[in-house]
Formats: sequence, C-alpha cells, structure tokens
Amino acid sequence: MYRKEEQPLPPPEKFELPFEGKLSPNNRWVIMAELIPWDDFEEEYAKLFSAEKGAPAKLFRMALGTLIIKEKLGTSDRENIEQIRENPYLQYFIGLNCYQ
Repeated sequence: MYRKEEQPLPPPEKFELPFEGKLSPNNRWVIMAELIPWDDFEEEYAKLFSAEKGAPAKLFRMALGTLIIKEKLGTSDRENIEQIRENPYLQYFIGLNCYQ
C-alpha cells in the first residue's frame, strides 16, 4: 500500500532541531531539495504500488533522496544510514519534518 505524506514539509527555518537551532537556507542539501520537483515525481511513483498488496511504500522523496545522498557521498548502505541519522540537513533532504 502506498502512504501519502501527512503534512507538507516545513521550510528549512522551521525544521525542528533538538538544540533550538535553525537550518541554513544556503546549505547545499537545502538548495538541492528545493531544485527537485518531489511532488511531481511522487504522483508517478505512487502509481507503482497497490493498496491491496504488501507493506506501505516509503515516500518517493525518502527513497530517491537516500540514493542521491549515497551517490554524492560515495558511502556504503550502512554508512549512508549513519550519515542520515547524524545530519539534520540530510534528514531534511529526504523529507523528514524534524531531526530524529
């Protein structure tokens, strides 16, 4: 089943950080996130999944964003996950609403 995004992603300055900081709109990941037409791709991606079969799909932004990060940083799958866990800019890039 395909899962639609519940809430729109906040602008970078509204991304919640545990230490009350703000994401810089000039960061390379924020800039790249704004260049990609995520919503346009999301519609096409959603057509590939059935509500009757299997687990819900991850959002397109999370799936493609993770792959882009992996390729840009040249990391292994495991290292890629660690990079995303540790970096709020990468979490914003893949569509999370706050640092997790």
